[in-house]
Amino acid sequence: MDKPNQLFKAFSDETRLRILNLLAQRDHCVCEFQAILRVPQPRISRHLAYLRRSGLVNVSKCGKWAMYGLAKPRNSVHASLLRCVNGCFSNIDFLQRDSARGRKLPRVKCQ
Repeated sequence: MDKPNQLFKAFSDETRLRILNLLAQRDHCVCEFQAILRVPQPRISRHLAYLRRSGLVNVSKCGKWAMYGLAKPRNSVHASLLRCVNGCFSNIDFLQRDSARGRKLPRVKCQ
């Protein structure tokens, strides 16, 4: 993921932006994304795979769960885009609704 256009493509989709917004708050599993975003699991998995290939998202095992989190920035463009996710998008209605739904969900416990 050394090309800025790959990063911008990753940010250009609404579902991926919603996922990144949630990951800016904390790590999530696919089932949490399903509940918050109200999107089918195959679509979420496809977008998470795209974000992983772009270098924006990492996955780690947490018991029986695969937990997704934001990757550490690899260059200044990546870092700037993540700062926007953390601040610039805070006034967008659908992202605020997603965040509110996410806060109401019980967190997945690692086993």
